Amino acid sequence: MNYTQWLGLVPGSITGDPLWQMKVYRLALFTADLGWRDATKLISDRRTVGLSDQLYRAVGSVGANFSEGYSGSSGKDRARFYEYALGSARETRGWYFDGRHILGLEVAQHRMNLLTHVIKLLLTIIPSERDYSLKEESGSSTPFHAEAKAKGTMPDLEDLLTTIPFP
Repeated sequence: MNYTQWLGLVPGSITGDPLWQMKVYRLALFTADLGWRDATKLISDRRTVGLSDQLYRAVGSVGANFSEGYSGSSGKDRARFYEYALGSARETRGWYFDGRHILGLEVAQHRMNLLTHVIKLLLTIIPSERDYSLKEESGSSTPFHAEAKAKGTMPDLEDLLTTIPFP
């Protein structure tokens, strides 16, 4: 299953909500669905049962916090939950790194790259809600991911959504 196929499976009760128009939300839900399979693989090895639980909680928290923030009444309220989503995305990326021994390097790298795109989107949204720059943006005219992409280490989002490895 790729992203386009997955989109066709999302019910209208979700796609009909204005929140669905936010790319970061769609990517967060997609990543959580991938995380379901990945957590299932991790739980099958007794060494990574705890990691499976942590991973699945963190990956689900990205979209949950974003959707809660989207419903906030002010930019400050929205930004706070978007920052929680950012923290969860970074946490999830770390759990995928830890799970690479069971999931396989290709799967773990794919998920970490996908989460890096989610992080990039959140780092763009949060300052506009807070009306100031985040510390990651200071001193640099390009976000951190642009350097990785220029070096050929960061795949395009389109590629990540088309070719999906599974454990």
